[in-house]
Amino acid sequence: MHAKFVLYWLSGAALVLALGCSRAVPSGQTPATPVVLAQVEQKDVPIYGEWIGTLDGMVNAAIRAQVAGYLLRQAYTEGSYVRRGQLLFEIDPRPFQAVLAQAQGQLALAQGQLALAKAQFIQTKAELVKAEADQVRTQLDSDRFVPLLKEKAVTQQDTDNAVQNNISAKAQVKAAAAQVETAQAQIEAASAAVEASRASVDAASINLGFTKLTAPIDGIAGMAQIQVGNLVSPSTGPVATISTLDPIRAYFTMSEQQYLDFARSAGGSDPEGAMRGMQLDLILADGTTYPHKGRFYFADRHVDPKTGALQLAGLFPNQANILRPGQYGRVRAIVRTEKGALLVPQAAVIELQGAFQIAVVDGANRVSMRSVRPGERFGSQWIIEEGLKPGERVVVEGTDKVRSGMLVSPKGI
Repeated sequence: MHAKFVLYWLSGAALVLALGCSRAVPSGQTPATPVVLAQVEQKDVPIYGEWIGTLDGMVNAAIRAQVAGYLLRQAYTEGSYVRRGQLLFEIDPRPFQAVLAQAQGQLALAQGQLALAKAQFIQTKAELVKAEADQVRTQLDSDRFVPLLKEKAVTQQDTDNAVQNNISAKAQVKAAAAQVETAQAQIEAASAAVEASRASVDAASINLGFTKLTAPIDGIAGMAQIQVGNLVSPSTGPVATISTLDPIRAYFTMSEQQYLDFARSAGGSDPEGAMRGMQLDLILADGTTYPHKGRFYFADRHVDPKTGALQLAGLFPNQANILRPGQYGRVRAIVRTEKGALLVPQAAVIELQGAFQIAVVDGANRVSMRSVRPGERFGSQWIIEEGLKPGERVVVEGTDKVRSGMLVSPKGI
Protein backbone atom coordinates (compact mmCIF):
# COMPACT_ATOMS: atom_id res chain seq x y z
CA MET A 1 0.00 0.00 0.00
CA HIS A 2 2.77 2.37 0.92
CA ALA A 3 4.77 1.44 -2.17
CA LYS A 4 1.83 2.15 -4.48
CA PHE A 5 1.31 5.61 -2.94
CA VAL A 6 4.96 6.54 -3.60
CA LEU A 7 4.68 5.37 -7.19
CA TYR A 8 1.51 7.45 -7.81
CA TRP A 9 3.17 10.54 -6.25
CA LEU A 10 6.28 10.30 -8.47
CA SER A 11 4.18 9.86 -11.59
CA GLY A 12 2.13 12.97 -10.74
CA ALA A 13 5.23 15.10 -10.11
CA ALA A 14 6.74 14.10 -13.44
CA LEU A 15 3.54 15.04 -15.22
CA VAL A 16 3.44 18.48 -13.54
CA LEU A 17 7.07 19.22 -14.50
CA ALA A 18 6.43 18.21 -18.07
CA LEU A 19 3.43 20.51 -18.34
CA GLY A 20 5.31 23.43 -16.75
CA CYS A 21 8.22 23.15 -19.18
CA SER A 22 5.98 23.02 -22.18
CA ARG A 23 4.33 26.32 -21.12
CA ALA A 24 7.66 28.24 -20.31
CA VAL A 25 9.24 28.02 -23.83
CA PRO A 26 6.70 27.98 -26.63
CA SER A 27 7.74 25.82 -29.56
CA GLY A 28 9.57 27.68 -32.49
CA GLN A 29 10.29 31.00 -30.64
CA THR A 30 13.79 32.51 -29.68
CA PRO A 31 14.04 34.94 -26.74
CA ALA A 32 14.96 38.60 -27.68
CA THR A 33 18.60 39.66 -27.03
CA PRO A 34 18.90 42.50 -24.50
CA VAL A 35 20.88 45.51 -25.87
CA VAL A 36 21.39 49.19 -25.04
CA LEU A 37 20.40 51.67 -27.74
CA ALA A 38 21.22 55.30 -28.52
CA GLN A 39 19.60 57.68 -30.96
CA VAL A 40 21.44 59.26 -33.88
CA GLU A 41 21.91 62.93 -32.97
CA GLN A 42 22.15 65.77 -35.47
CA LYS A 43 23.76 69.12 -34.63
CA ASP A 44 26.50 71.57 -35.63
CA VAL A 45 29.81 70.27 -34.37
CA PRO A 46 33.12 72.16 -34.00
CA ILE A 47 36.01 70.24 -35.54
CA TYR A 48 39.26 70.49 -33.60
CA GLY A 49 42.78 70.27 -34.90
CA GLU A 50 45.54 69.17 -32.55
CA TRP A 51 49.28 69.50 -33.02
CA ILE A 52 52.43 68.84 -31.00
CA GLY A 53 53.78 72.14 -29.69
CA THR A 54 57.11 73.28 -28.29
CA LEU A 55 57.33 76.27 -25.97
CA ASP A 56 59.95 78.98 -26.28
CA GLY A 57 60.49 82.47 -24.92
CA MET A 58 59.09 85.41 -26.80
CA VAL A 59 62.63 86.85 -26.85
CA ASN A 60 65.73 84.77 -26.02
CA ALA A 61 68.81 86.92 -25.52
CA ALA A 62 72.09 85.02 -25.44
CA ILE A 63 74.66 86.78 -23.24
CA ARG A 64 78.09 86.48 -24.89
CA ALA A 65 81.51 87.87 -24.06
CA GLN A 66 82.66 90.62 -26.44
CA VAL A 67 86.24 90.64 -25.15
CA ALA A 68 88.63 87.95 -23.99
CA GLY A 69 89.43 87.65 -20.31
CA TYR A 70 88.89 85.72 -17.10
CA LEU A 71 85.41 85.71 -15.60
CA LEU A 72 85.83 87.58 -12.34
CA ARG A 73 82.37 87.26 -10.74
CA GLN A 74 78.73 86.37 -11.24
CA ALA A 75 76.33 89.05 -10.00
CA TYR A 76 72.88 87.46 -10.38
CA THR A 77 70.93 84.48 -9.04
CA GLU A 78 70.24 81.82 -11.63
CA GLY A 79 66.57 81.50 -12.53
CA SER A 80 65.71 84.93 -11.13
CA TYR A 81 63.99 87.83 -12.84
CA VAL A 82 66.47 90.47 -14.02
CA ARG A 83 65.99 93.99 -15.32
CA ARG A 84 67.48 95.54 -18.45
CA GLY A 85 70.94 96.95 -17.67
CA GLN A 86 71.40 94.81 -14.54
CA LEU A 87 74.93 93.47 -14.06
CA LEU A 88 75.17 89.71 -14.65
CA PHE A 89 78.90 88.93 -14.99
CA GLU A 90 82.17 90.82 -14.80
CA ILE A 91 85.37 90.03 -16.69
CA ASP A 92 88.71 91.05 -15.12
CA PRO A 93 88.94 94.74 -16.15
CA ARG A 94 92.61 95.43 -15.28
CA PRO A 95 94.14 94.70 -18.72
CA PHE A 96 91.52 96.91 -20.38
CA GLN A 97 92.05 99.70 -17.84
CA ALA A 98 95.77 99.66 -18.70
CA VAL A 99 95.01 99.84 -22.43
CA LEU A 100 92.64 102.74 -21.81
CA ALA A 101 95.25 104.63 -19.77
CA GLN A 102 97.82 104.11 -22.52
CA ALA A 103 95.38 105.35 -25.16
CA GLN A 104 94.57 108.40 -23.05
CA GLY A 105 98.31 109.17 -22.73
CA GLN A 106 98.76 108.90 -26.50
CA LEU A 107 95.80 111.23 -26.96
CA ALA A 108 97.34 113.79 -24.63
CA LEU A 109 100.66 113.54 -26.51
CA ALA A 110 98.92 114.00 -29.86
CA GLN A 111 97.00 116.98 -28.53
CA GLY A 112 100.31 118.54 -27.35
CA GLN A 113 101.85 118.00 -30.79
CA LEU A 114 98.81 119.62 -32.36
CA ALA A 115 99.17 122.64 -30.09
CA LEU A 116 102.88 122.90 -31.02
CA ALA A 117 102.07 122.66 -34.73
CA LYS A 118 99.52 125.44 -34.36
CA ALA A 119 102.11 127.63 -32.60
CA GLN A 120 104.65 126.98 -35.34
CA PHE A 121 102.02 127.86 -37.91
CA ILE A 122 101.40 131.20 -36.20
CA GLN A 123 105.13 131.90 -36.13
CA THR A 124 105.66 131.05 -39.79
CA LYS A 125 102.61 133.10 -40.69
CA ALA A 126 104.15 136.09 -38.90
CA GLU A 127 107.44 135.56 -40.74
CA LEU A 128 105.54 135.47 -44.01
CA VAL A 129 103.86 138.77 -43.19
CA LYS A 130 107.26 140.35 -42.32
CA ALA A 131 108.82 138.99 -45.52
CA GLU A 132 105.96 140.36 -47.59
CA ALA A 133 106.39 143.79 -45.91
CA ASP A 134 110.14 143.76 -46.58
CA GLN A 135 109.50 142.85 -50.21
CA VAL A 136 107.11 145.78 -50.59
CA ARG A 137 109.80 148.13 -49.25
CA THR A 138 112.50 146.75 -51.55
CA GLN A 139 110.10 146.92 -54.47
CA LEU A 140 109.55 150.64 -53.76
CA ASP A 141 113.31 151.23 -53.57
CA SER A 142 113.86 149.43 -56.83
CA ASP A 143 111.07 151.35 -58.54
CA ARG A 144 112.48 154.68 -57.28
CA PHE A 145 116.12 154.00 -58.23
CA VAL A 146 115.51 153.15 -61.90
CA PRO A 147 114.25 156.63 -63.00
CA LEU A 148 116.90 158.33 -60.82
CA LEU A 149 119.58 156.34 -62.65
CA LYS A 150 118.42 157.79 -65.95
CA GLU A 151 118.81 161.28 -64.53
CA LYS A 152 122.26 160.42 -63.16
CA ALA A 153 120.97 161.15 -59.65
CA VAL A 154 122.16 157.73 -58.31
CA THR A 155 124.91 155.43 -59.28
CA GLN A 156 124.53 152.18 -61.19
CA GLN A 157 125.77 150.32 -58.15
CA ASP A 158 123.04 151.75 -55.92
CA THR A 159 120.43 150.82 -58.50
CA ASP A 160 121.75 147.27 -58.86
CA ASN A 161 121.76 146.86 -55.09
CA ALA A 162 118.12 147.98 -54.86
CA VAL A 163 117.05 145.53 -57.58
CA GLN A 164 118.96 142.65 -55.96
CA ASN A 165 117.47 143.44 -52.57
CA ASN A 166 114.02 143.27 -54.11
CA ILE A 167 114.79 139.90 -55.74
CA SER A 168 116.09 138.57 -52.38
CA ALA A 169 112.99 139.85 -50.60
CA LYS A 170 110.75 138.03 -53.11
CA ALA A 171 112.71 134.81 -52.47
CA GLN A 172 112.23 135.26 -48.73
CA VAL A 173 108.47 135.68 -49.26
CA LYS A 174 108.34 132.43 -51.21
CA ALA A 175 110.38 130.64 -48.50
CA ALA A 176 108.13 132.02 -45.77
CA ALA A 177 105.02 130.93 -47.75
CA ALA A 178 106.47 127.43 -48.08
CA GLN A 179 107.08 127.31 -44.33
CA VAL A 180 103.45 128.32 -43.74
CA GLU A 181 102.25 125.46 -45.99
CA THR A 182 104.54 123.06 -44.10
CA ALA A 183 103.17 124.26 -40.79
CA GLN A 184 99.62 123.84 -42.12
CA ALA A 185 100.42 120.26 -43.15
CA GLN A 186 101.89 119.61 -39.71
CA ILE A 187 98.65 120.87 -38.13
CA GLU A 188 96.61 118.49 -40.32
CA ALA A 189 98.91 115.58 -39.45
CA ALA A 190 98.72 116.41 -35.76
CA SER A 191 94.92 116.72 -35.99
CA ALA A 192 94.73 113.27 -37.63
CA ALA A 193 96.93 111.86 -34.87
CA VAL A 194 94.58 113.39 -32.28
CA GLU A 195 91.55 111.81 -33.99
CA ALA A 196 93.29 108.43 -34.16
CA SER A 197 94.26 108.67 -30.50
CA ARG A 198 90.72 109.69 -29.58
CA ALA A 199 89.38 106.67 -31.52
CA SER A 200 91.81 104.45 -29.59
CA VAL A 201 90.51 105.91 -26.35
CA ASP A 202 86.92 105.27 -27.43
CA ALA A 203 87.74 101.69 -28.43
CA ALA A 204 89.53 101.09 -25.14
CA SER A 205 86.58 102.58 -23.24
CA ILE A 206 84.15 100.34 -25.13
CA ASN A 207 86.26 97.25 -24.45
CA LEU A 208 86.47 98.20 -20.78
CA GLY A 209 82.67 98.53 -20.76
CA PHE A 210 82.40 95.06 -22.32
CA THR A 211 83.98 93.62 -19.17
CA LYS A 212 80.58 94.14 -17.52
CA LEU A 213 78.00 91.78 -19.03
CA THR A 214 74.57 93.31 -18.42
CA ALA A 215 71.03 92.17 -19.22
CA PRO A 216 69.83 93.55 -22.60
CA ILE A 217 66.16 92.86 -21.75
CA ASP A 218 63.85 92.23 -18.81
CA GLY A 219 63.32 88.51 -18.28
CA ILE A 220 64.23 85.26 -16.55
CA ALA A 221 67.98 84.62 -16.46
CA GLY A 222 68.93 80.99 -16.99
CA MET A 223 71.71 78.89 -15.57
CA ALA A 224 75.28 80.16 -16.03
CA GLN A 225 77.02 78.13 -18.74
CA ILE A 226 80.54 79.28 -17.81
CA GLN A 227 81.83 79.41 -14.25
CA VAL A 228 83.80 82.12 -12.47
CA GLY A 229 87.54 81.80 -13.14
CA ASN A 230 87.16 80.45 -16.65
CA LEU A 231 88.56 82.22 -19.69
CA VAL A 232 85.90 83.65 -22.00
CA SER A 233 86.14 85.25 -25.42
CA PRO A 234 83.88 86.18 -28.33
CA SER A 235 84.40 82.69 -29.77
CA THR A 236 83.04 80.90 -26.69
CA GLY A 237 79.35 80.05 -26.37
CA PRO A 238 76.74 82.04 -24.46
CA VAL A 239 77.57 82.70 -20.83
CA ALA A 240 73.84 82.66 -20.02
CA THR A 241 70.48 83.24 -21.71
CA ILE A 242 67.64 85.56 -20.73
CA SER A 243 64.09 84.85 -21.91
CA THR A 244 60.92 86.87 -21.80
CA LEU A 245 58.18 84.43 -20.77
CA ASP A 246 55.01 86.53 -20.72
CA PRO A 247 53.66 85.90 -23.26
CA ILE A 248 55.36 82.66 -24.24
CA ARG A 249 55.49 81.23 -27.74
CA ALA A 250 54.19 77.80 -28.69
CA TYR A 251 55.58 76.53 -31.99
CA PHE A 252 53.62 73.83 -33.83
CA THR A 253 53.46 72.47 -37.37
CA MET A 254 50.39 72.06 -39.55
CA SER A 255 50.45 69.74 -42.55
CA GLU A 256 50.03 71.23 -45.98
CA GLN A 257 46.72 69.38 -46.39
CA GLN A 258 45.40 70.75 -43.09
CA TYR A 259 46.42 74.26 -44.11
CA LEU A 260 44.63 73.95 -47.46
CA ASP A 261 41.51 72.57 -45.75
CA PHE A 262 41.57 75.45 -43.29
CA ALA A 263 42.07 77.98 -46.10
CA ARG A 264 39.07 76.55 -47.97
CA SER A 265 36.91 76.57 -44.83
CA ALA A 266 37.91 80.22 -44.29
CA GLY A 267 36.69 81.10 -47.76
CA GLY A 268 40.17 80.98 -49.28
CA SER A 269 40.56 84.77 -49.24
CA ASP A 270 42.53 85.40 -46.05
CA PRO A 271 43.46 82.19 -44.18
CA GLU A 272 45.91 84.01 -41.91
CA GLY A 273 43.22 86.53 -41.04
CA ALA A 274 40.96 83.64 -40.07
CA MET A 275 43.78 82.12 -38.04
CA ARG A 276 44.15 85.33 -36.06
CA GLY A 277 40.64 84.80 -34.82
CA MET A 278 41.45 81.30 -33.55
CA GLN A 279 41.53 80.61 -29.84
CA LEU A 280 44.19 78.10 -28.86
CA ASP A 281 44.13 75.57 -26.05
CA LEU A 282 47.30 74.08 -24.62
CA ILE A 283 47.20 70.55 -23.21
CA LEU A 284 50.16 70.10 -20.89
CA ALA A 285 52.33 67.01 -20.40
CA ASP A 286 50.22 65.79 -17.46
CA GLY A 287 47.05 65.87 -19.58
CA THR A 288 45.59 69.00 -17.99
CA THR A 289 44.50 71.97 -20.07
CA TYR A 290 46.28 75.25 -19.45
CA PRO A 291 43.69 77.63 -17.96
CA HIS A 292 44.47 80.59 -20.24
CA LYS A 293 43.54 80.73 -23.91
CA GLY A 294 46.21 81.48 -26.47
CA ARG A 295 46.05 83.33 -29.77
CA PHE A 296 47.58 82.79 -33.20
CA TYR A 297 50.81 84.75 -33.72
CA PHE A 298 52.26 83.99 -37.15
CA ALA A 299 52.67 81.42 -39.92
CA ASP A 300 56.06 80.87 -41.49
CA ARG A 301 56.66 82.11 -45.01
CA HIS A 302 57.08 78.66 -46.58
CA VAL A 303 56.11 74.99 -46.38
CA ASP A 304 59.08 72.78 -45.56
CA PRO A 305 59.64 70.68 -48.71
CA LYS A 306 61.17 67.86 -46.66
CA THR A 307 58.27 67.42 -44.24
CA GLY A 308 55.40 69.04 -46.13
CA ALA A 309 54.52 71.02 -43.00
CA LEU A 310 54.03 74.69 -42.24
CA GLN A 311 55.36 76.05 -38.97
CA LEU A 312 53.04 78.25 -36.94
CA ALA A 313 53.30 79.97 -33.58
CA GLY A 314 50.81 80.93 -30.92
CA LEU A 315 51.11 83.15 -27.87
CA PHE A 316 49.91 82.20 -24.39
CA PRO A 317 49.76 84.52 -21.37
CA ASN A 318 52.20 83.37 -18.71
CA GLN A 319 52.14 85.90 -15.92
CA ALA A 320 52.88 83.29 -13.23
CA ASN A 321 55.80 81.84 -15.30
CA ILE A 322 54.28 78.34 -15.12
CA LEU A 323 55.26 77.67 -18.72
CA ARG A 324 58.97 77.47 -19.52
CA PRO A 325 60.97 77.21 -22.76
CA GLY A 326 61.51 73.62 -23.87
CA GLN A 327 58.22 72.29 -22.54
CA TYR A 328 56.10 70.11 -24.84
CA GLY A 329 52.35 70.16 -25.11
CA ARG A 330 49.47 69.75 -27.55
CA VAL A 331 48.03 72.83 -29.17
CA ARG A 332 44.35 72.49 -30.00
CA ALA A 333 42.00 74.80 -31.90
CA ILE A 334 38.69 74.76 -33.75
CA VAL A 335 39.53 74.61 -37.46
CA ARG A 336 35.97 74.47 -38.85
CA THR A 337 32.32 73.73 -37.96
CA GLU A 338 30.55 70.67 -39.37
CA LYS A 339 26.97 71.76 -40.09
CA GLY A 340 24.20 69.23 -39.28
CA ALA A 341 26.62 66.44 -38.37
CA LEU A 342 25.18 63.02 -37.44
CA LEU A 343 26.65 61.78 -34.15
CA VAL A 344 26.69 58.31 -32.57
CA PRO A 345 28.65 57.00 -29.59
CA GLN A 346 31.99 55.54 -30.61
CA ALA A 347 30.95 52.21 -29.04
CA ALA A 348 28.27 51.85 -31.73
CA VAL A 349 30.80 51.69 -34.58
CA ILE A 350 32.08 48.20 -35.47
CA GLU A 351 35.35 48.06 -37.41
CA LEU A 352 36.20 44.90 -39.32
CA GLN A 353 39.15 44.75 -41.73
CA GLY A 354 38.96 48.44 -42.54
CA ALA A 355 35.18 48.45 -43.03
CA PHE A 356 32.78 50.10 -40.59
CA GLN A 357 29.30 48.91 -39.62
CA ILE A 358 26.58 49.95 -37.21
CA ALA A 359 23.71 47.81 -35.90
CA VAL A 360 20.50 49.79 -36.60
CA VAL A 361 17.26 48.81 -34.80
CA ASP A 362 13.92 49.51 -36.50
CA GLY A 363 10.53 50.14 -34.92
CA ALA A 364 9.87 46.40 -34.58
CA ASN A 365 13.14 45.99 -32.67
CA ARG A 366 14.73 44.12 -35.58
CA VAL A 367 18.44 44.59 -36.27
CA SER A 368 19.96 45.49 -39.63
CA MET A 369 23.73 45.72 -40.04
CA ARG A 370 24.50 48.84 -42.07
CA SER A 371 27.79 49.95 -43.64
CA VAL A 372 28.73 53.51 -42.74
CA ARG A 373 31.50 56.03 -43.47
CA PRO A 374 32.75 57.67 -40.27
CA GLY A 375 34.37 61.11 -40.18
CA GLU A 376 35.93 63.11 -37.37
CA ARG A 377 35.68 62.14 -33.70
CA PHE A 378 33.98 64.57 -31.36
CA GLY A 379 34.70 63.73 -27.72
CA SER A 380 33.18 60.28 -27.06
CA GLN A 381 31.11 60.45 -30.26
CA TRP A 382 31.79 59.81 -33.91
CA ILE A 383 30.54 61.83 -36.85
CA ILE A 384 28.93 59.54 -39.46
CA GLU A 385 29.21 61.07 -42.90
CA GLU A 386 27.25 58.40 -44.77
CA GLY A 387 24.91 55.51 -43.93
CA LEU A 388 22.62 56.88 -41.19
CA LYS A 389 19.63 59.18 -40.81
CA PRO A 390 18.77 61.51 -37.93
CA GLY A 391 16.68 59.91 -35.18
CA GLU A 392 17.54 56.28 -35.99
CA ARG A 393 18.37 53.96 -33.12
CA VAL A 394 21.72 52.17 -32.96
CA VAL A 395 23.14 49.51 -30.66
CA VAL A 396 25.83 50.79 -28.28
CA GLU A 397 26.05 47.83 -25.87
CA GLY A 398 25.72 44.23 -27.04
CA THR A 399 27.05 44.81 -30.56
CA ASP A 400 28.99 41.55 -30.35
CA LYS A 401 25.74 39.60 -29.83
CA VAL A 402 23.54 40.96 -32.62
CA ARG A 403 23.13 39.90 -36.25
CA SER A 404 20.97 41.15 -39.13
CA GLY A 405 17.33 40.17 -38.67
CA MET A 406 17.72 39.43 -34.96
CA LEU A 407 15.03 40.53 -32.54
CA VAL A 408 16.36 42.59 -29.63
CA SER A 409 15.06 43.81 -26.32
CA PRO A 410 16.11 47.49 -26.20
CA LYS A 411 17.17 49.45 -23.17
CA GLY A 412 17.95 53.14 -22.91
CA ILE A 413 15.63 54.30 -25.71
